[in-house]
Amino acid sequence: MLPLSSTMEFSPVAELAIALLLGLGFGAALERAGFGSARKLTAVFYLYDMAVVKVMFSAVVTALTGLTLLAAAGALDLSQLYLEPTNYAAQLIGGLLFGAGFVVGGYCPGTAVAAIATGRKDALAFAAGMLAGVWAYAQFTPGLDAWVKAGATGELTLPDVSGIAMGWWTLAFMALLAFGAWGMARLEARFRGWRPRD
Repeated sequence: MLPLSSTMEFSPVAELAIALLLGLGFGAALERAGFGSARKLTAVFYLYDMAVVKVMFSAVVTALTGLTLLAAAGALDLSQLYLEPTNYAAQLIGGLLFGAGFVVGGYCPGTAVAAIATGRKDALAFAAGMLAGVWAYAQFTPGLDAWVKAGATGELTLPDVSGIAMGWWTLAFMALLAFGAWGMARLEARFRGWRPRD
């Protein structure tokens, strides 16, 4: 529950209840947005429906804006946030593997769970494969963990690397989102004819 728990007290039961409510809300929002469908999710790779990128980019900018405002108001201590240590090689390889799995399977972990809740069998098969991959990674690649830790460069953020305050980065990402939305609308208009027939 950090960083909220540094300023508010939550019992373990309250923390679990909050996590459950947030998870249910998130899953319901994914399904309402159509992200319980592999066809909708993979449409982004064919450029005729950029809804996934729009939603995720909007979520990132919304979270960034909220964190910036809460930190400026003194309601949130950003130093309490957990950041995964940066490892360029491991994160590049992991991102490529994740993207390949997304293209082939049509889901990511969160959308797969939302799709399973609505009875989609392809999502169940995807989740089973994902869990099998996690188990295989844990069982057969113990050396990779040491390699990842050895190559870590610590917790890096854009303000740390650039020396530019977080507020300016927030404004920059807002502008990038607006420009990106314009560009994605043009892509959708250009590739609309690629949409597969039902």
